[in-house]
Amino acid sequence: MTFTRLKTLSLLVCALLALSFPGYVNGATNNNSKKGSQPVAPIEPEAVIEEVNAKQLEKLLADKDYVAVFWYARSCVTCDKVLAELEKIDDDTDSFGVDFVKINDKRLAKQYGIKNFPALTYFREKEPIIYDGDLMDEEGVLDFLTSLEAMDLPDRIEEVNSKILQKIIEDTDFVAVLFCPDHETCPPRVMDKQQCRKCAKALQELENIDDEADQLGIGFVKIHDEALADEYNLGNLPALVYYRHQTPIIYEGELQREEDVLEWLVQNKSTGDEDDVIEDVTSKTLSTLISNIDNLVVLFYDHGNDDSMTVLEELEQIDDDCDKHGIQFVKIDDAKAAADYGIDSIPAIVYFEKEIPNVYDGDLMDEEQILKWLLGQLERDEIEDVTDEMLDTMIKEGRVIAVLFYDNNDKKSQKVLEELENIDDECDALGITFVKIDNPEEAVEYGINKVPKLIYFEKGIPTIYEGNLEDEEKLLKWLTDQTSSDQIEDITDEMLDLIIEKMPHVAVLFYDKDQKKSQKILAELENIDDECDQNDIAFVKIDDDKEAKEWGIDEIPSIVLFERGIPHIYEGDLMKEDELLGWLVHQKRYSEIPEVTDEMKDKLVENTEHLAVIFYDKDDKQDMRILNELENIDDELEKEGIVIVRIDNAAEAKEYGLDHLPALIYFENKIPALYEGDLMNEDEVLEWLLVQKKTATIEEVTDEILVNLINEHEYVVVFFTGPCEPGETCDHTLNALESIDDELDEAGIIFVTTEDTGVAKKYNVKTYPRLVFFRNRDPLHFTGDLDDEDEVLAWITDDETLEIPGKIEEVNVKMLDKILAENDHVVVFFYAEGDKKAQKILNELENIDDECEEKDIDFVKTSDDDIDKEYDLPGLPALAFYRHKFRTIYTGDLMKEEEILEWVIDLHESTADVIESVDRKTLQVLINDVEHLAVFFYDDECESCSDILEELENIDDDTDKHGIQFVKSNDVKLAHEIGIFAFPALVYYETGVPIMYDGNLKNENRVLQWLVNQKNLGKRNSNRNAFKQDDECFYVGLGHDGHSAKRGNNFVPNDYKPFQCCPTKLEKSTKVPKMTAQRIGHSEGDQGKRPIGGGNFQFAGSASKSSGKPVASTKQTKAPAPKDSEEDDDDEEKPLVKVSYANKRSGGSNKPQAGKKVVAKDNNDEESQEVEKSAKQKSSKKSGKLNVKTGIHFFQNRLKNLYDIVFQDFSLWE
Repeated sequence: MTFTRLKTLSLLVCALLALSFPGYVNGATNNNSKKGSQPVAPIEPEAVIEEVNAKQLEKLLADKDYVAVFWYARSCVTCDKVLAELEKIDDDTDSFGVDFVKINDKRLAKQYGIKNFPALTYFREKEPIIYDGDLMDEEGVLDFLTSLEAMDLPDRIEEVNSKILQKIIEDTDFVAVLFCPDHETCPPRVMDKQQCRKCAKALQELENIDDEADQLGIGFVKIHDEALADEYNLGNLPALVYYRHQTPIIYEGELQREEDVLEWLVQNKSTGDEDDVIEDVTSKTLSTLISNIDNLVVLFYDHGNDDSMTVLEELEQIDDDCDKHGIQFVKIDDAKAAADYGIDSIPAIVYFEKEIPNVYDGDLMDEEQILKWLLGQLERDEIEDVTDEMLDTMIKEGRVIAVLFYDNNDKKSQKVLEELENIDDECDALGITFVKIDNPEEAVEYGINKVPKLIYFEKGIPTIYEGNLEDEEKLLKWLTDQTSSDQIEDITDEMLDLIIEKMPHVAVLFYDKDQKKSQKILAELENIDDECDQNDIAFVKIDDDKEAKEWGIDEIPSIVLFERGIPHIYEGDLMKEDELLGWLVHQKRYSEIPEVTDEMKDKLVENTEHLAVIFYDKDDKQDMRILNELENIDDELEKEGIVIVRIDNAAEAKEYGLDHLPALIYFENKIPALYEGDLMNEDEVLEWLLVQKKTATIEEVTDEILVNLINEHEYVVVFFTGPCEPGETCDHTLNALESIDDELDEAGIIFVTTEDTGVAKKYNVKTYPRLVFFRNRDPLHFTGDLDDEDEVLAWITDDETLEIPGKIEEVNVKMLDKILAENDHVVVFFYAEGDKKAQKILNELENIDDECEEKDIDFVKTSDDDIDKEYDLPGLPALAFYRHKFRTIYTGDLMKEEEILEWVIDLHESTADVIESVDRKTLQVLINDVEHLAVFFYDDECESCSDILEELENIDDDTDKHGIQFVKSNDVKLAHEIGIFAFPALVYYETGVPIMYDGNLKNENRVLQWLVNQKNLGKRNSNRNAFKQDDECFYVGLGHDGHSAKRGNNFVPNDYKPFQCCPTKLEKSTKVPKMTAQRIGHSEGDQGKRPIGGGNFQFAGSASKSSGKPVASTKQTKAPAPKDSEEDDDDEEKPLVKVSYANKRSGGSNKPQAGKKVVAKDNNDEESQEVEKSAKQKSSKKSGKLNVKTGIHFFQNRLKNLYDIVFQDFSLWE
C-alpha cells in the first residue's frame, strides 16, 4: 500500500516537472532507430596539443620562431583541467603561426626556470617568456601568444601572416607594415631579382628605426604576402603601409631613408584625427623625437597647473598650422625632463631644430605670436642660445659643437656674435652645431674667466680657440682644421679635471712637447686615436709637469686611463700602440681593481665619498692571491658606489700604521676605518664594507691614523679600548656607544676607537677602556659612566666641554651651524688656512676672547674650504657678529682688537630698532625655521628703496608684537633665484611658503595690516569650518600680478607661478572617496514619487555651469536631520542606493535621458548591480502584487525543491 502511494506520488511529481521544465526532459530513443530526415553529423577530429620530448622540443625551437610550451606533471589534477581549456585554442594558435606543444620533463623545466606546474612558456627566437596570467583563461592565453608585444623581438621587425596582421591592426592603434614578395618569389639570402634586393635593403634600413618607433607607440611588422598586397592594390613591392586606428596610409617616399620614414610616421600619427590634440610623450619618447625630427616644438607643462592648461588650450589652436609647415608639436608633463633641458619655469616652449634647442621667451598666451616665432625659426638662421643643462647633454652625447661663451650685456660679445652669425651655415655644412651660452658659472667650469670665448667640442673633448673671434674667416678655417685633423687633442689642467669628472673613460698622455721621446711616442699613438673613439674612450694629451706631479707621475711620457674618475696607470711599452689599445679596451670591458700612486690615493680620498684602499706588496704571492679574491667583489662594490683601489707602497702603508700587509682601509668622507678581519674571505670583506657605508659605526683606527685625525680635525672623540676581545666589557661598551655616533656626526664631531696604546700613553691614559675628547688637539678625559651613552652624548655636546679656556675654538661648518642655532650672541672669525695675515689677526683677537666670554658671547673661528661661499662673505679674512642668527660684518681694522671689542659690546647691548639685514645662508635658515617671516628685498641701485625702507622701519616693532620676524636682504642673486627681478619687493613666508605683496610699499600702515591679515588668514585656514565666503580665497606664490603665464617684456625665467587657495567644506559622513559630495533633499513635488527610505545623491561638480544656485532645494517636509557630531562614525547604516552621474550637457538635471541606460563606470559595478537587484526585489515585495510570471517562477522553484526531497533523500524509500 505504501509502495503504491509512493509510486503514484512520484508519477504525479514527474508529470508536473515535465510540464514545468519542458526543455530539461528528453524522451528515450532507440539507438538503432534513425532520426527522421536529420542526417548524422560527421565527428570532427579533436584538437589536441602535441606531446613532445626534450630532443623534439630542442629541434622545434631550432626550426620555429614562435613556440608555446605547456609544462605539466603526472598526477596533476589542475594540469588536466588547464590542458582541457588550452586544447580549445590549439587551432587558433596554429592559424597565427604559433606551434603549441606540451611536455612532461621536470629536469628540463627546471633549466627554463619552471618550478611549479602547470606552467606556460612562450619561445620567441628561442628566447623564453613565462606566462604569469590565469592559465584557465584560454582567451587571455591566446591574446598573450598572438599580441604584438609578445612577438616583439629587439632590433628586428617581426614577420607575421595575414591572420596575425589582421589581429594586430585591430588591437594596435598605430602599426607600420612592410609588404614584401612571397618567400617563393624571394627565398632567404637569394637576391637574383630587383624587388628582392629592394626589400632586403629596405628591411635592413628600417630595422634601425624599429626601437624608436616602438618607443613612440608605433608597432612595426613585415609580411611576405603578394596576394594580400594585390588585394590592397599596393603595386610594386616592397611597400610601406601605416595603419592609424585601422585606417591605412601608403608611404610614397624612399624606403631606404629610414630617418625620413620615422619622421613621416610621427607626423602622420595625429594628423587627420577628428580629435586633433597635441600629443603627450614620455621622456624617452621625447629623446627619440629630438634625435629624429628636424623641426620639433615641445611644450613643457604641468597638468595640475591652471596656467599650463590655459596655455595648452591656446596652443591647440595652432597645432594644425604647425603640421602644415612640417613642425611637429608635442607636450610633456615631466618635471625631471624639464630640469634636464634647463627649464626652470613651467609652462615653457622649446623649439628643437636638428636637435638644437631654442627657448621661447615671449607671451605664452598669444598663440599667434608663438606661431609667428616658430615660422621665423624655420626661415631665420642664427646661433641658438642653450642652457647649461642642454650644453652638458650635447657634450655628453659626443656631438661636434662650437660653443660661444658670451655676455648678452657686453658690447664686445654682441659684436663678436654678429660676426659669427655669418659662418653659422658653413658650420652646419661641416657638421658642426654652433650654439651660444650666457652663463658665467658654466664658463668658469671650463676655465674661462673672460668672455667672449669659443670652445670646440668633439666627442666630449674641449679645445679652446685662442685666435681673434672677430675674424670669422680665420675661425672658420680653424674649425675646418679641427674637423679634418686626426690628432690627439691638447688640453689644459682645468679641462682635464672637467673631462675626468664628466666623461666615463678618458685616456690621458702626460708628455713634454719639447722631448724627443714624447714626440716619437705621440706619433705612434696617433694611429690608435680613431680606434679609441670607436670604443668610446676619449684620448687627450697634456703638457703640464705640475699636473703630472699632482697625480704622482714622475716619468714622462706616461699614459693614465681614468675610468669614472678612477686612474689606471699603464705600465707597458708606449711604443707598442697595439698593446696599449688592447689594454685600454680590456680595462673598459673588464672590471679590475686599479693600481694607484700615493698622490692619486690622496686625490681620491679628498674627492671620493666612499673609498676602499688595499695596501699590498706585488712581490708577495700571498698578497697577490688575496688581491685575486677581492677582484670578485669589485662589481658589487661598484653597484653600491664604493670605489676600490690598490697601492704598492710600503712607506705610505707605514704612515697609516700598517705593519703587516696586505691591509684594507675604508675612507668615508676622508675618515679612515681599518678592517681587522680575514682578507681571504671576500664575502666577509664585502659585508663589512657595506655595513660601513650603510650604518653609523665607530671607525677602528691605528695610532698613526689617530694622530693625523687629531691634527687635521677640530673635534675628535677617541674610545681607547686597549686589547679588547669580542664579548668582553669593552666590546659591549663600544657597541652601546655606536648609538650616539649619528648625533656626533651631525654636530661635526668624529668618533673613532683604537686598541693601540701608544697615543693613549702619551695622553696619560692608564686604565682601559677610556674616552678622551680632543678639541683642537686639546684632550679632555671623560670621568662619568661609560655604560650610559646618553650621559656621554650630553657631556660631549655640552658648551662647557666644547670650550677651551683662553682660546678661540676652531670649528667646522657643522659645528658652526649648531652654535649659531643654539646661541644668541656669537662672534665668528672667518679665514683661510695658511694665511699668515689671518694668524696675526688671530693672535690679537685671542686677547679679547675672555672679555667676550664674560658677556656670554661665544667666540669661534673657522677655516673650512669655501667658507666664504658658504656664508656669502665679501672676502677673507672677515669678522662677523651674530645676534639671534642675524649677522653684522665688521668693516674696521681687524688688527685693532680694542676697537673690535668695543664694537662687539655695543652691538650686544644695543636694542635692534631697525630691520635686520640677513645674508643668503641666514635667510635660508630663517625661511625653514621661522613660521611667520617678512623679507624686504632691495637693490643698492634702487633709488626709492632707501625711502621705503625708512618707512617700513616704523612698523618693525609692530611686526615683532604680532610674532612676525621682519628682515631685509640686498642679495640680488638670491632674489633672482626665488623669482624676484623688480625691486623693491616684499615677500611674506608662512611656514616656508612665499606670498608676494602686491600693494603700495610706501604706505607702511597698509603693509602692516596686510602682514597681520596674512598671519591671521593662516590661523583661520587651520580651522576647517572657517572660510565660508568666496572672497576669502587667497593667492600663494610669487609672480607679476598673478599673470605668470604671460611672457612678454617683463618675463623672468625663474618666475614663481601663484596658485589660488580657496576654502572647501567636506561633510564628515561622505562615503564616496576622493569626491566632495553634497546631500540633496527631496523637493515637495517628488515626495510621492519615490519609495520611502530612498534617497537622492548628487555630486557637487555636476551642476550646470550657467546656474549659480544649488542643484536642488534642501527643503524637506520632514524635520531636519541632526547635525553630524564628532562621534557620528557609528551612525545607523542606511540602505544603499544607486548613484547616478549627472550628464554635463544636461544642464544639471539628474534624470536619465530617455531610452538610454545609465551605466556606472566604477570598480564596484558588480556590487552596484547586486544593490539594484536587491532594490528591485524589495520594491516588488513592497508593492504587494504578484504577477503571473513571478507566480510560475515561484511554483517551479517549489516543485524543484520537492523533487530533491523525494528522489535524493533515500531515507523515504527505506
